[in-house]
Amino acid sequence: MNTHWRKSTRSDDYGNCVELAALPHAIAIRDSKTPDAGHLTLTRRAFADLLTRAKLDRLPH
Repeated sequence: MNTHWRKSTRSDDYGNCVELAALPHAIAIRDSKTPDAGHLTLTRRAFADLLTRAKLDRLPH
């Protein structure tokens, strides 16, 4: 499968960003500085929850 990775629009000039890929039933996330280090795969529901929590600043620190 050829995965199409897309860089976050929130990336900064220092290389701090993530890349996302839409999979058939999930979303894959990886660090753009080390793309060969692997990726995290979340269900679409879990990814939506992650985004909501991030926007509300409710992620664990």
